Amino acid sequence: MAKLWGSRFKKKTNSLVEKFSSSIGYDYKLAKYDVLASIAQAQMLGKARIISVRDSARIVQALRVMLKQIEQGSFVFDKKAEDVHTNIQNALKKKIGQVAKKLHTARSRNDLVATDLRMYAKEEIRNQKSKIKYLQLVLVEFAKKNIKVIIPGFTHLQHAQAISLAHQLLAYVEMLERDQQRLSDAYKRCDVLPLGSAALAGTTLPINRNYLAKLLGFSKVSANSIDAVSDRDFVLEILSALSILSMHLSRMAEDFILWASPEFGLLELDESFCTGSSLMPQKRNPDVLELIRANAGTVYGNLLALLTTFKGLPLSYNRDMQLDKPAFFNSLESLSAGLEVFSELVKCCGINSNQALMLSSDELLCATDLVDYLVRKGVAFQEAHKIVGKIVAFTQERKLFLSEIPPEKWKQFSGRFEKDVYGLLNAQASVEAKRSFGGTCLVNIKRELSNWKKRLKK
Repeated sequence: MAKLWGSRFKKKTNSLVEKFSSSIGYDYKLAKYDVLASIAQAQMLGKARIISVRDSARIVQALRVMLKQIEQGSFVFDKKAEDVHTNIQNALKKKIGQVAKKLHTARSRNDLVATDLRMYAKEEIRNQKSKIKYLQLVLVEFAKKNIKVIIPGFTHLQHAQAISLAHQLLAYVEMLERDQQRLSDAYKRCDVLPLGSAALAGTTLPINRNYLAKLLGFSKVSANSIDAVSDRDFVLEILSALSILSMHLSRMAEDFILWASPEFGLLELDESFCTGSSLMPQKRNPDVLELIRANAGTVYGNLLALLTTFKGLPLSYNRDMQLDKPAFFNSLESLSAGLEVFSELVKCCGINSNQALMLSSDELLCATDLVDYLVRKGVAFQEAHKIVGKIVAFTQERKLFLSEIPPEKWKQFSGRFEKDVYGLLNAQASVEAKRSFGGTCLVNIKRELSNWKKRLKK
């Protein structure tokens, strides 16, 4: 098997080395980008008269045929060829003969793979952002559908205050928006062309890197050839953003798992997104959500693995860097699948409004409203907090609801309490009272739903 690097070697590569060092099992995913980069390289070489215009045109024509085959899935990869670059080069030679050898002029696999990976990453960022946006739209619609549903909000997984369900769903939308922003920011540093850096030092030939950047859609050209071939910061940065995204999906999945449990009974998962038990016929398991939750660990592991791989590498290129691709591909594919399935799951979800009403009827959810009531009457906050704490202890000791406390007893706790205190003791009033900007009242939620629909439609 012809190699791109074998001219100075007298011995054949040991078969164990061939097997151990081969990357074609995963870097075949870069084939489209490798061909696109090669088309641009051939066009640039011809334009700069480094090779003849005729040879440039022959190479480009053959590569375009190969690109079509790759896009249609009919290109046959040779598993004995060590990597995607060798596959493309060998296939090109079969098509047009010795002219194919001119393609690799003024480039190395070092700058070529860095270019391929950046092109792949740019496209994947766009794909991920599109899927995040779709999940945001689905959550906004789910929130709009359940805008009047009130549930207990939790801190420490304990009942805290009454909130609108839509308010919590919009919290997820905010989380996902930050994920969008992180990926957009990573895209800027990904959008730098390394091609033309050659192995590490550049080239003596009169190449035109700005022309390459224009052909390949890069906004910038790398300024340092050593950094260009050894830089994988963009991979780490994207993996970091994906790790945070996977954490967000995991937290959302955990909420949904809890809400769908009999103990909460708030969320009704569609059967098409559940599985059963091989032993217990009554089970309806939220396996999809559990797998989304578990995938976060894999994505974290991929990031940590590459951070550990790169931390000890001297400049410039080292073969260790070959192993960035399995971790990178795996994380992107995992998140892509997770975003897709989560979106479809949410679209099929239902809310048990009767259970929400029952859970939100807990009058202790309004305890903070009592504190605020006293503050509005001139009581210092810490003193008001102390008074309401005593009221809560009183009701729990006697197994009373707050609304069962007689007026004269309220007066004993504080002379500031009037009969209007009873109007505070329901979840609806509590939610509507939270009118501070960003609070859970209906007016705020309607405004935010409208804002998000406009933003996401852009």
